[in-house]
Amino acid sequence: MAALRAAVLVALWLRLGGAAAAVPLVIWHGMGDSCCNPQSMGYIKKIVENKIPGIYVLSLKIGSNLIQDMENSFFMNVNDQVREVCSQLANDPHLKGGYNAMGFSQGGQFLRAVAQRCPSPPMLNLISIGGQHQGSVYGFPRCPGESSHICDWIRKTLDLGAYTQAVQEHLVQAEYWHNPLKEEDYRKNSIFLADINQERGINETYKKNLMALKKFVMVKFLNDTMVDPPISEWFGFYKSGQAKETIPLRETALYTEDRLGLQEMDKAGKLVFLGVKGDHLHFSEEWFYATILPFLQ
Repeated sequence: MAALRAAVLVALWLRLGGAAAAVPLVIWHGMGDSCCNPQSMGYIKKIVENKIPGIYVLSLKIGSNLIQDMENSFFMNVNDQVREVCSQLANDPHLKGGYNAMGFSQGGQFLRAVAQRCPSPPMLNLISIGGQHQGSVYGFPRCPGESSHICDWIRKTLDLGAYTQAVQEHLVQAEYWHNPLKEEDYRKNSIFLADINQERGINETYKKNLMALKKFVMVKFLNDTMVDPPISEWFGFYKSGQAKETIPLRETALYTEDRLGLQEMDKAGKLVFLGVKGDHLHFSEEWFYATILPFLQ
């Protein structure tokens, strides 16, 4: 009888949290997508839940419905989006002990902004899948989903004045538009990327918060036709003043001056650079299981 009681108590203890619970996961989708598309974020949420029983997965929705969520990925000021997400995370009881974060395309750099600006609850690992951490430039070679008419308008708007105040305040893609031929305009007028990349000075809080990550994983698509230049997905970019030759992260001033703590993180083994064959956001379920899932467990 005593043995039976002990077994019941152990089972109850495990159910109530005696066993280590899975670390929660927060996902942020990319341009033209939404939180719950069954062919994209809904699919990712499902396969993670199937592979990690009991995990809590929050797929971020910016707006009151899926249409607003998609539209906001084009037209809602990124700084406002980051503030909204920081509020969502701070008020979610499932995340109070910390969480892993996984961003797709522009969602990758947006979640990095969350890590730098909002350390509570703590982000443990950041996985950026195709995120443009040094920005992107020169239009969109192809457009996601059913948004081609929107992208046509965006191309024209960016060509006319990516760094004007009106465009910066209301067009998401302008906020990480990085023109290597107009570096001074970018540093002075970019309201999002230039800030989180410490282009106008050093915010020690940003640096401290990013360095608190256990791992910062960056996935680059080796046949990417959407991000220009693709090396931005590994934090590299064009050499300043021209748009042909690119340099890797370790040769950038951001790294050599360690303005964001990336050099120190690199030396500590916290930076992980992964490459996957395929175009932007094209990867297999098998690759995801073998390569990404270990960072979530």
